[in-house]
Amino acid sequence: MNAPVAQPLDARSRPSPPAEADEAERIRSAYARRRGEERYSWFEPAYLFHMQECERAMLDALRGAGVRSLAPARILEVGCGRGFWLRQLVQWGAAPERIVGIDVIPERVHEAAWRSARGVSLAVGSGASLPLPDAAFDVVLQSTVFTSILDPTLRARVAAEMRRVLRPGGLILWYDFAVDNPRNPDVRGVGRGEVHRLFPGCRVALRRVTLAPPLARRLAPRALWLCRLLTVLPPLRTHLLGTIRPQ
Repeated sequence: MNAPVAQPLDARSRPSPPAEADEAERIRSAYARRRGEERYSWFEPAYLFHMQECERAMLDALRGAGVRSLAPARILEVGCGRGFWLRQLVQWGAAPERIVGIDVIPERVHEAAWRSARGVSLAVGSGASLPLPDAAFDVVLQSTVFTSILDPTLRARVAAEMRRVLRPGGLILWYDFAVDNPRNPDVRGVGRGEVHRLFPGCRVALRRVTLAPPLARRLAPRALWLCRLLTVLPPLRTHLLGTIRPQ
């Protein structure tokens, strides 16, 4: 069983500015208010369909970026949550001791610690003030993090930090909502244009993926074949997935 590592690698932690601390507290409160966690059970057909499609799309994106093995790569996940992608990275061949996860919610970091492979390093902290050295990672992953950040200035800071810790020739693996969720005021979609503004001067290769979750939840238990059919229609896809590489 792993224990969370307070400051993995070369620590650069510093007190959070008030605006950053306020936004972090808002995000913690939003997650604490969440209901319907049973939707994210592997025994729910819609969730299983969603995650398997997402996994294939991520691997396709890495392959399209020229990645043939993750074994030598040093990888950071910003907003690692309970550690799902940390575990998938190991399954895909990444070395646990070369993986770092960071999240602003301590309870999720602790859960990720006991779920993750031995050797994975974990830290509680903000993506806007990463306690990590420059140019330390070959791959930086974020999955549905930016949509949880409503402050545009803070979004820009997180993007800048992700670029700072990325080594020359490395890549950012991106997966996030491209549209707003009208039922959830705690998130805001990040469209293709905003991704380009967040990462100026980068090569951005994104495509629409993921059947709209409300539709998938309704159809998957009864007609999984219909979910697969509808996924090919771009207007029904709600997320952007792909790679971002500094020029």
